[in-house]
Amino acid sequence: MSIGVTLMVLVAAVLHASWNALLRGGGDRLWSMTIMCIAIALACALMVPFVPAPAMASWGSVALSALLHVGYNLFLVRTYWQGDLGQTYPIARGASPLLVSFGAAVFARELPDALSLTGVLLVSGGIVALAFQGRAIGRQTLFFALGTGCFIGAYSVTDGVGVRLSGTPVGYTVWMCLSWGLLAPATYIMLRDARSLVRGCRETLVAAGGGLTSLLAYGIVIFAMARGAMGPVSALRETSVVFAALIGRLFLHESLSRSRITACLVVAAGAVLIGHAG
Repeated sequence: MSIGVTLMVLVAAVLHASWNALLRGGGDRLWSMTIMCIAIALACALMVPFVPAPAMASWGSVALSALLHVGYNLFLVRTYWQGDLGQTYPIARGASPLLVSFGAAVFARELPDALSLTGVLLVSGGIVALAFQGRAIGRQTLFFALGTGCFIGAYSVTDGVGVRLSGTPVGYTVWMCLSWGLLAPATYIMLRDARSLVRGCRETLVAAGGGLTSLLAYGIVIFAMARGAMGPVSALRETSVVFAALIGRLFLHESLSRSRITACLVVAAGAVLIGHAG
């Protein structure tokens, strides 16, 4: 993986951890997530006239990914209902690098080299070690966190295949995120009601800012998957758990023990190997 792509994905990891911390710190997380998605849809709608449309072969991936993202939204919101960011975030993210590597091998015939595979295993192992430290996690929270990880793996592989069929990473990202963003308020209205979407200006702006951060973060990842192997890119993106642990400690007053620091170092070591592979 080139240094440029590696640095881009690490920037995406920081952005991803940041918007997840914003979501976890909010009061009504379903509302926050919906406002984030509305902001994503509006930004993408403004970009549509200026970006090329994806090739027809990729539109199935666009639709499937949008639906998978809605499932991801609902599971992530439920995960953060009880769990700490520093514990549930790594569980949700930990399963996806291996799932993406497996999916890439099956659907795109992408087999990682030994160095990349070692890096992916280190990242996943460090994330799992980071997740299961501290207080015990409830069964329901664990179920939704692992379910979130499955959705991450599914939409990552879908987008990795779709962006290569599309002929335009930017166009694919814009249309997929627009579709996803439009589905989110419809889902919210089904679960709640339209009037409860109206909140204070400051709350709405903060949530919208989180949505734009999310768009930028995942746009970078889709761009990277068009140029690098899906498994290593996914694993490198999940170094966001390290940044999430630091953000949780600094801003959400969550604990950061020596064992958690050690697990973060294992994740970082895996990231270094991935960055030097290929």
